[in-house]
Amino acid sequence: MLVDISSMSEFRLSNMFTEEELKDIEGLKRGSDFIEVKCGCTSRKYGDTIGKLRVFTNGQFLISCECTPYCEEEKLTPYDFEKHSGKEGTRKWKNHIWVVMKNKKVPLWRTVLLKYYKHASNGANEITSTRAKRLFHRDEFVRCSRCKKERRFRLRTDEECRRYHDAAKARKWKCANWPYDKITCKVDEERASRKSCRGCPRSPSCKGCTTCVCFGCFKCRFLDCKCRTCVDFVQNAEP
Repeated sequence: MLVDISSMSEFRLSNMFTEEELKDIEGLKRGSDFIEVKCGCTSRKYGDTIGKLRVFTNGQFLISCECTPYCEEEKLTPYDFEKHSGKEGTRKWKNHIWVVMKNKKVPLWRTVLLKYYKHASNGANEITSTRAKRLFHRDEFVRCSRCKKERRFRLRTDEECRRYHDAAKARKWKCANWPYDKITCKVDEERASRKSCRGCPRSPSCKGCTTCVCFGCFKCRFLDCKCRTCVDFVQNAEP
């Protein structure tokens, strides 16, 4: 028996949302297996970032950004779209991403669109976003054993994490060992106001939060290191 695939998609779409539920949402379009609506996210610094949210019949959410005519971000998760917009503060995309209904910005959590978000197809998106947040490492400092000045270490790559790890556990680390530039103890250390900025994506002056402080991962813990911190992590890490 032959099955009309397009008819099946239309059937699934009609069962997702009723015309009554969607009639007030601006920019509504229907595709073969999705509905599309205008959405946005507002930043105090950059203003409104506009995009097109597609809700697929399998429950997946993807956003095409239209922040500039040259933006090539076409398949952003809601979490990534919120981040891309430059929205300040904590990541709460269900509150921060909005659609337009009757000329008013309405957060997603107050619409019917989230009815199907908790679908398995979004599981990978949520896991990826969570890992991305957990794997972020803020800048750290190591104190010189000779002049007692603190020097900044960036921890963005595996190599940088290893440099900091080895420097932090060294008993007599010196300014001359700083891996970025050749310096001596005569070079001034960073001002206190500058040292307070350690790269946290949530807040520039963050003093430590779950977004930027890592308590152990395979990026900052090493299989070939015999220090107690690495050994304990490797022994207790999930396979």
